[in-house]
Amino acid sequence: ELLDMTPGNLSTHLRKLEDAAYVEVEKTHQGRTPVTYISLSKAGRRAFEDYTDALKQLLGGTA
Repeated sequence: ELLDMTPGNLSTHLRKLEDAAYVEVEKTHQGRTPVTYISLSKAGRRAFEDYTDALKQLLGGTA
């Protein structure tokens, strides 16, 4: 809901991030309800920091 994406679209994006080792996915159940936990990996954190630094430089900020 927060990202305004369909479950299929979100799943596709998460799969790409998981394949790149940027996120770790854990699927479990709470009672009969499936629950998915997503965590940012160390490589994902580094890639995100590099990306935001590049954006800051592009926009004239300090990195």
